Parts: sequence; C-alpha cells; structure tokens
Amino acid sequence: MKKPMIKAACVFGLLAVSAAAITVPATAQQPTVQRKVLLTQDLTIPGYQAVMVAVEIPAGGREGRHTHPGAVAVYVTDGTLALDYEGRPTATYKAGDTFFVEAGKIHEGINNGGSAVKAIATFVVEKGKPLASPAP
Repeated sequence: MKKPMIKAACVFGLLAVSAAAITVPATAQQPTVQRKVLLTQDLTIPGYQAVMVAVEIPAGGREGRHTHPGAVAVYVTDGTLALDYEGRPTATYKAGDTFFVEAGKIHEGINNGGSAVKAIATFVVEKGKPLASPAP
C-alpha cells in the first residue's frame, strides 16, 4: 500500500516542478503570470499524460517566449490574448476562443488589455518532461 502512495507523491512533486518550469523568465517590471495545475491524467498512450492548467496573465503581462515538448490546446475564458507564434502573424483570441500550439513551436501569450486574461491549457506530453522551456 505504501508504494502507490510514494508513487503518487513523486508524481505530485514532479507536477509541482513542472508547473514551476512553466514560468518563463521575464523582465522585473512584468506582472507575474500565474499557473495552477488542475488535473494530471495518464493516457492510454504508454508514457504520456494530459495536464490541464489554469493560466492567468495580468493586465500588461506576458509569458515570455517558450516552447512545449507536446501539443497544447487552449480555451480563453476571460479577457483578450495576443499570441505571437513562430512562423505566423500575431493572432488575437478573446473569451470563448480556442487555439492549438504544436510541440516545439516558439510562442508567447501577451495581455495588452486592462484586465486579466484567463485560460485553460491542456497539454499532452511525455511523463517526466517539463511542460515548458524558455526560448531564445
């Protein structure tokens, strides 16, 4: 009975580290982007999991350029998000809109508005990999 509890504790710890790894360095003047892991679920694909994260970008905030090791589907729940995405023109998404980010593509969410942008992001990633990595 102790092994499943230890395994669960390890997975939880890994998620906490992964959530922290999502934080992409930005300048000191930038408001802090908040992320909270809502769900982690092993998939039927061996070695992969889905991770659902609530993201809040305050007014004037930006994520910093970054990539993900797997695909990400995003649903914007509040506010308006400008998305800079490698190889595409900047796109704008408002509450109720969805978008998809391919694995390895450099991108950055930017809040140019006066209120917080809130979104739900669902990642499909290999277990043990960080959810995000800074990009140059």
